[in-house]
Amino acid sequence: MSTSPAPLAAAAASSPDAAPAPDVSVVMPCLNEEATIAACIARAREGLARLGMTGEIVVADNGSTDASVARALAAGARVVHAPQRGYGHAYRAGIAAARGRIVVMGDADNTYDFAELDALVRPLDQGADLVIGSRLRGTVVRGAMPWLHRYVGTPLLSFVLNLFFGTRIVDTQSGFRAFRRADYAHLDLRCGGMEWASEMIVAGARRGWRMVEIPVRYGLREGESKLRSFRDGWRHLRMMLMYSPQHLFFLPGGAMALAGLALVLVLLPGPIRYGRLFMDVHFMFLGSLLAILGTQIVMLGVFARSERTPPMWFTLERGLVVGLVLFALGLFANGAIVARWIASDFGPMNMVRPAILALTLMSVGAQVFFSSFYLGLMHLGKD
Repeated sequence: MSTSPAPLAAAAASSPDAAPAPDVSVVMPCLNEEATIAACIARAREGLARLGMTGEIVVADNGSTDASVARALAAGARVVHAPQRGYGHAYRAGIAAARGRIVVMGDADNTYDFAELDALVRPLDQGADLVIGSRLRGTVVRGAMPWLHRYVGTPLLSFVLNLFFGTRIVDTQSGFRAFRRADYAHLDLRCGGMEWASEMIVAGARRGWRMVEIPVRYGLREGESKLRSFRDGWRHLRMMLMYSPQHLFFLPGGAMALAGLALVLVLLPGPIRYGRLFMDVHFMFLGSLLAILGTQIVMLGVFARSERTPPMWFTLERGLVVGLVLFALGLFANGAIVARWIASDFGPMNMVRPAILALTLMSVGAQVFFSSFYLGLMHLGKD
C-alpha cells in the first residue's frame, strides 16, 4: 500500500527542524512556573512583533511537577527537557535546542519584560557581542530584589568579576541577555548552577567580547525563588577564582614566597632587636615555611593556567635551570656547613641559620625542578 506524498510533505512542514530557521530564539528556563509561563510567552511574542523579526520561544523545563509544561505548550512554545537540575543546565539545554541566529534569554517568573526584548537585540547590530539588561542601571520595583542581593551580593560579585577579568559591568547577575548563537558556541560553558551567568561573562571577556548594558525594569516575581543567597554566592565566587589562577595562586603564592625568603635572608646574619621586638631563628623557620608553601602555590597556579593556555614565560628548560640553580645553592650551603664541622674536628655545631637557608633553597629548588617535568608531561607533544 503506497503512502501519499502530501501527508508526508505536510508532516515535514510542521516539523520544527524542517521550518526555516527563525531570526531570534527566546529561551526561558522553567521550574514550576505555571503561574507565569504563559504570560511570559505572550510578552515575548509582543517583543518579537515589535522587533519585526521571525522568532521562536523555547522553554527549557528543568523537571517541573506542576502544569508549567502543559501551559507552555498551550501558549505555543517549544519545550525541551533538561533533566539535570540547575540554572546553567537548563539554559545549556535550551540554547542547544534553539535555532535562531540571535538568542534572548530571560527568566520565566515575570521579573523581566520580554516585550522589551528589542532593546536587547538592537545593540547586536551595532557591534555588541553580549547585551545585558541591567536592573541596577534601570528600575527595580520595590520589593523585587532583597536588600542583601541588591546592595551587597550583586555589587560584591560584580566588583570581583570586574577586578579579576577587566570588565566594567554594573549588574553581572542579570539574567536578561542577548547574544549571537554562533558566538556562544565558542564559549564552552561548563557550570550547571546559578554561577553559569557569571561564567558566560568571564568566558566572553577572555574571548574579547564587547559587552554593553542597557537599563531594564525588574519586577516582582511570582512563585518561589530558586536562588539560595549564600550557597549560590559562593558558587559564583568559586567559579571566578578557578577561572583566575593569577588571583587564586600567583598573587598569594608569590607574596608568601617573597616574604618568606626575605625573612630568612634578613635573619641570616643574626637576630633582630627593635625596641621590645626580638626576632630570632623561630622567625627564620616561619620564613622557610612561607617560602616553600608559596612556591608550591605558585606552581599550582602554573598547572591551573596550563590547563587552558601554557604560560609562555614558564617552559620545561627554564624551570629545570631555575630548580637546579636553587638546589645547587642550598647544597653548597650545606657543604659549607659540613666543611666547617670537619674543620672543627667534628665538634659541636651551631650553624642553625645557614642550615635553614640551605633547607629552604633545596626544598624550593626540588619543587621547581620536578614541577617543571610535570608541566612538560601535561603538554607532551604539543610543542
